[in-house]
Amino acid sequence: MFHKEGYKIISVALVLFLGINVAAYVAIQIKEWQIAILAITLGFLILVLQFFRNPKRNTKINDATVVSPVDGKVVVIEEVYEKEYFKDNRLQVSIFMSPVNVHVTRHPIGGEVAFSKYHPGKYLVAWHPKASEENERTTVVVKNDHTEILYRQIAGALAKRIVNYAKEGEKVVQGSDSGFIKFGSRVDVYLPLGTNINVTLNQKVKGGENIIALL
Repeated sequence: MFHKEGYKIISVALVLFLGINVAAYVAIQIKEWQIAILAITLGFLILVLQFFRNPKRNTKINDATVVSPVDGKVVVIEEVYEKEYFKDNRLQVSIFMSPVNVHVTRHPIGGEVAFSKYHPGKYLVAWHPKASEENERTTVVVKNDHTEILYRQIAGALAKRIVNYAKEGEKVVQGSDSGFIKFGSRVDVYLPLGTNINVTLNQKVKGGENIIALL
């Protein structure tokens, strides 16, 4: 299963794969060269397909948990001052996504989208300390009867497009699709102080399945 954000690129990749190999078969008589071209173009096609894959995730809906919004590795767990929306101290959990990770972003909790804003910006490497404030990013806040959680999609050095589906006032389900980030990137989650963090640094997590915090 592939994400809808990849349909156009996958179609172009398939056309190029077929066109190049048909042309190579007709124009090149050396079989070894034909095989080499087939191998290179097949490798490229596989990279495109794996990047836009959208595996089904079994989210256990629970208002007492916060699930990881993305696949990746936990690179930051610390108390910080969140100045855009809460304007107070929060626990920040940051998850870095490499180009080989699934790049679908999912809602960490269910509820109503209270805030959703896009910020143009730079393309510093995703793990840079200033990336969350200076890079292209979107900030989304989901609120329910129990809590209010902010998560921020942050573009990396390679990511040139962030897709965000969250709209203010919209009701969302925990673990459902909230967007997509193309190529390496990062997502920061801001939790209330006192939240029981359920992950450790360098732990690998799956979006929509692994519980990163207990409320």
